[in-house]
Amino acid sequence: MPLYIGIIGFPFDTKTGYRPGTRFGPFAIRSGSQRQISGSGRRWTLAWCSSPYAQGSNVLDCGGAPPSPYDNSKAQDQMDAVYKSAFSTPNGEERYREHTKQFALDGKEHPGIVTLGGDHTIVILPILRSLNKIHGLILVIHFDAHLDTWPPTGTTARGSINHGSFFTAAAEEGLLTNTNVHAGIRCKMMGFDNIQHDPMAGLQVITTDDIDDCGVKKVVEKMRQRIGDKPVYLSLDIDVVAGTPEIGGWTSPEVERILRGLTGLNFVADIVEVAPAYEHADITGIAVADIVHGFSFDDIVGEPPRPHVGPFEEGEEFK
Repeated sequence: MPLYIGIIGFPFDTKTGYRPGTRFGPFAIRSGSQRQISGSGRRWTLAWCSSPYAQGSNVLDCGGAPPSPYDNSKAQDQMDAVYKSAFSTPNGEERYREHTKQFALDGKEHPGIVTLGGDHTIVILPILRSLNKIHGLILVIHFDAHLDTWPPTGTTARGSINHGSFFTAAAEEGLLTNTNVHAGIRCKMMGFDNIQHDPMAGLQVITTDDIDDCGVKKVVEKMRQRIGDKPVYLSLDIDVVAGTPEIGGWTSPEVERILRGLTGLNFVADIVEVAPAYEHADITGIAVADIVHGFSFDDIVGEPPRPHVGPFEEGEEFK
């Protein structure tokens, strides 16, 4: 079936160093999206004054890979096959064909893929390697509370790629540009030299505190200045909001406003590290489902929503 946006799940978490359980993340996200069902669901949003499904684009949940929990090499092959299959599905919408073909080395149209994780290792194992073959060097915006550029030391070759080292591996494999962004960092480290790993992988750091000091608009401006108009791979670890024992994350509305400000950048995306066992009331699953809903707008509409005009705008009387 031709599609414009495909959603796939990778329930993989055997590269996690602490608190496993993200293999249940795709299920939690889908569960949190139940009221967004096309037809009778609540899909219209105030920010966009529209619904992504009202744009006439084919948005399809493609299911997911069943990665082996016993053999990481086999799991990698399984996820790789699923991602390549989804990414090679023809984009059936004439209005987007030329738009997507211009970015692909093979001259073909490709759908936008949103991947639900699963631990963050899925970014390099099937995704960046597959995208690199189609698009060449990949520009990444990385939302994460933690460094994922730890140099793998004191381990085997198989253990060197995990959910805390995969960007170092991606840089060493030559998959990335040198104009990437790491947004939302707030983790504890062993020393200041640790943060130098990010620039070595081409990542410019935007800290959690920067949004308080500068505001959402300045954060978006800094990102757009850094990346220009190139196609982007957007990788969002939900611990940029919450999830791991690091206090003081960005709020989900702040993250959604940043993402709306990045509309038009022609990105594919993942959202990972959702571990429902460590929360209650489906809080994270619902929040992430809403972010994925926003991804659909960002990719389909292609331009930011109209600026909000409310009772506190200049010239408007509060009633």
